Amino acid sequence: MIVTLTANPALDRTITLAAALRPGEVQQALALREDAGGKGVNVSRAIAAAGLDTVAVLPIAADDPYRGVLQASGIPIRAVLVAHHVRTNTAITDPLGETTKLNLPGAALTADEADALIAAVVEASGEADWLVLAGSLPAGVADTFYVDVIAAVRARWATDAPRIAVDTSGGALRAVVAHGAADLIKPNEDELAELTGTTKPAEKDLIASAHVSARRIVPDRVAAALVTLGGAGAVLATADGTWSAGAPRIRVASTVGAGDSSLAGYLIADASGADAADRLRSAIRYGAAAASLGGTQAPAPADLGTDAIPVRSL
Repeated sequence: MIVTLTANPALDRTITLAAALRPGEVQQALALREDAGGKGVNVSRAIAAAGLDTVAVLPIAADDPYRGVLQASGIPIRAVLVAHHVRTNTAITDPLGETTKLNLPGAALTADEADALIAAVVEASGEADWLVLAGSLPAGVADTFYVDVIAAVRARWATDAPRIAVDTSGGALRAVVAHGAADLIKPNEDELAELTGTTKPAEKDLIASAHVSARRIVPDRVAAALVTLGGAGAVLATADGTWSAGAPRIRVASTVGAGDSSLAGYLIADASGADAADRLRSAIRYGAAAASLGGTQAPAPADLGTDAIPVRSL
């Protein structure tokens, strides 16, 4: 069982253009797609598509149109009633896969709503193997919100508590690394550079830089880090070592949600007892598959490529 928390869910609207985006001009759109988004929801959708058990915990109003889109995805949910509707994120993609994103901030959570959300996560985690805390935090909660969730889950379930994966950024990620003792974090290269106070490297140096930066926090602050690097692949650092692998060549349709699918791929492989190299391969396959699909679609096993993905130890 893999439980996910999406504290700041979103209705993802993807507009597909016939040509590159031209700011300030009127352009014809080819299609509009709507998906139930938010990083934790995206992870749950990919996990469910692989046939594994998952529950997505999230705040949602009783009359929110997002409910219908979410229910159509078919994933089990544990909804915490809140007053406001979820935000809308708009992605604009062109034929080359270039994506421009416009993300609204979303409504604030009240203190009571935040407490109810933590309580729901704690109860849902009773039989979970992994708890995934994913995405930005809504207004109204502190950067330490995920740290509070982790503490509440571990206090309630003790040695039976699930392992905890965190995919967030900025102050929320810094707080988790400083105080959360997470089992896994999944930053991209920008988030890792911000976290470790380093300059984003040139494209040719992404893997080497990710290796050095990840080893600054693994395993002293977090048990493992899966660093996604887009077309350059990914790096996995654990207490036992660091591995890297390149990404397969694909035709990019939309990069929205690709990192979320990478995390799902890692957890899916972990559920089968895969070693570090195969967990990394699975993460890359799922991320690449998501990027080859339009909108914020979650890849299923049938969508995964079959190209060999060599893994090397760093």
